[in-house]
Amino acid sequence: MASGKKGAVGIVGLGIMGGAFAQNLLAAGWRVIGYDIAPARRRALAKIGVEIAADAVDVARQARAIIVSLPKPAALAMTAAAIARAGLPRRVIIEASTFAIDDKTKAAAVLRKAGHVLLDCPVSGTGAQAKTKDLVVYASGGAAEIKKLRPLFAGFTRAVYDVGEFGNGSRMKYVANHLVAIHNVASAEAMVLGMKAGLPPQLIFDLIKTGAGNSRIFELRAPMMVKDSYRDATMKIAVWQKDMDVIGGYARSIRVPTPMFDASKAIYQKALTSGHGEEDTAAVCVVLEKMAGLKRGKAPSHRPGDRKYGGRSAPTARRQ
Repeated sequence: MASGKKGAVGIVGLGIMGGAFAQNLLAAGWRVIGYDIAPARRRALAKIGVEIAADAVDVARQARAIIVSLPKPAALAMTAAAIARAGLPRRVIIEASTFAIDDKTKAAAVLRKAGHVLLDCPVSGTGAQAKTKDLVVYASGGAAEIKKLRPLFAGFTRAVYDVGEFGNGSRMKYVANHLVAIHNVASAEAMVLGMKAGLPPQLIFDLIKTGAGNSRIFELRAPMMVKDSYRDATMKIAVWQKDMDVIGGYARSIRVPTPMFDASKAIYQKALTSGHGEEDTAAVCVVLEKMAGLKRGKAPSHRPGDRKYGGRSAPTARRQ
């Protein structure tokens, strides 16, 4: 268990992201006080050393800085209202979720009236990246507070950027997740194209990863597509739909056409209605396989050497 020598930090929401924040902050020497409405999450995080509070207000009583990582705007509104009513000394709340700016602005106003500060600090990265601190924070809404919190951010991310006025963090996150949405479906489409052409999934992954078509999202999600296994979700399709709605709504509000994003949204919707809501967003590959009439056979052998790709030798790369 970590000593907490760096100070105390509160976390409200101990799901995929918040749980990873907690684990990394503990390892970095912070005392972590957390709360989640799900008993199973509370038990799991207590086992690794998180001090479980009675509720969100109890978290705020014990920590001056609180990270909020929640699935829905209504949960943020309820949390902000509860902390505001508690009559606590000034607290800094780091809002790390992806919500509409209006939802965050309303929560900020409620907290400000009670003497608190809400920062808009969404994170860029998946749940798998969160586990390894491979996250970037787009921080906004208070330069002085962000500067003071840099040691805290360093405990669970690899970089933090102060992007200016409140709301800019979310605007930057929308841009990043717009690309994530497209890259994920594009990765699945490419995998299905290769598999339907008769190429082994592992071969496709290995060679795309080394070429010009690679992306961070391909590297993170294509391994699931290779295995045809999506249960170990780093971002559930049901949750991702919320992000898609937020990004699409914002783009429409500022009159930006998003034809590629809109096309990808239809594939996510098909995955959701096909029963993949609790699986990783990489499960869009299943939808595209069905659309292509692709039926996978027995998984190829992955023995070392020239048997790596199920009996086919790995092609020799040549420079042109």
